[in-house]
Amino acid sequence: MTSEKPTMIEFKDVHKYYGDYHALRGITAKIRAGEFFSLLGPSGCGKTTLLRTIAGFEGISSGVVMIDGKDMEGVPANVRPTNMVFQSYAIFPHLTVAQNVGFGLRKDPRSKAEKAQAVAEALDMVGLNGYGDRAAHALSGGQRQRVALARALILKPKVLLLDEPLSALDKKMREQMQLELIKLQRQVGITFILVTHDQEEALVMSDRIAVMFEGEVAQLDDPETLYRRPNSRKVADFIGTMNFLPAKILSESGEKVEVEAEGFGKITLNAEQVSGANSGAASIGFRPETLTILFEGQTAADRESMATVEEVVYYGDMTYYDIKLDGTTETMRLSMRNVFGRPVLDIGTRTRVAWSSGALVLFR
Repeated sequence: MTSEKPTMIEFKDVHKYYGDYHALRGITAKIRAGEFFSLLGPSGCGKTTLLRTIAGFEGISSGVVMIDGKDMEGVPANVRPTNMVFQSYAIFPHLTVAQNVGFGLRKDPRSKAEKAQAVAEALDMVGLNGYGDRAAHALSGGQRQRVALARALILKPKVLLLDEPLSALDKKMREQMQLELIKLQRQVGITFILVTHDQEEALVMSDRIAVMFEGEVAQLDDPETLYRRPNSRKVADFIGTMNFLPAKILSESGEKVEVEAEGFGKITLNAEQVSGANSGAASIGFRPETLTILFEGQTAADRESMATVEEVVYYGDMTYYDIKLDGTTETMRLSMRNVFGRPVLDIGTRTRVAWSSGALVLFR
């Protein structure tokens, strides 16, 4: 059993006001040393403001921001053990790649040869070995992003802050850079903090994720827990796709909760499947991949219901079906991986659908 990593950053009841606007509302959280941590939420939720309080670009109205055990009150941005990669990359177009990467070493006491060696090592770290003499304006989007990373890492910060650094890239390059950032973070071993509004990006890249709404952290957990056991309907609705069916709580005893849900009938759930947050009327939530279409000759391992196919969206490797379970008024999303020999159903098809009570979450 491995011990938990020490804390690198700690927020203690952090508030931030812009006039009457309450941007951060009592943020209390810890970010561990050496983890890839993401701040995830919709636009205007406060994630970039929180990132900038770590960097020292924004002051706080009250509370405490600690980095590596030290209170950052009054500590200017240029002496904090952090560096940031901005959304725009902020590459100087009139400088070469090497000059951009070495820009932060201008006042470093090392010799010219030592600085050149540091630049070469930083470029090699991000896969740009041999690009030092290239003009910065001649780089592709992915290459500019790597230059920005090398420039930030050459100063050996304890924390690297990433403010939506992949948003300007096309889908293929974005996915490639996600994997490269994961490998880079493991290689350098320092704390990475990513700000993103892209749920898939956060799930792919992070050790832990803080989901934020309206200046507050709604849930802080590892990606699997966030996805499979969201603590509120709001978090569930934001992370990926979640189906919801109205439900009625019949009884609660010890570690068991009995409910009746539209289309599913009576179900017994474990206490761990019940959301801890009060989100209004009771409902059952489940992900599209937890429903399975049963083809001829197949039987359900747990439970099954009848449904009608209302829409079909073919993605090549996957097919997404909008279905309506018998006895329901809501349309549900179901996903099936396309394997050789498996037919794609037509709209209007009546089909059996398998499901497991263990994949359900009760929100109330």
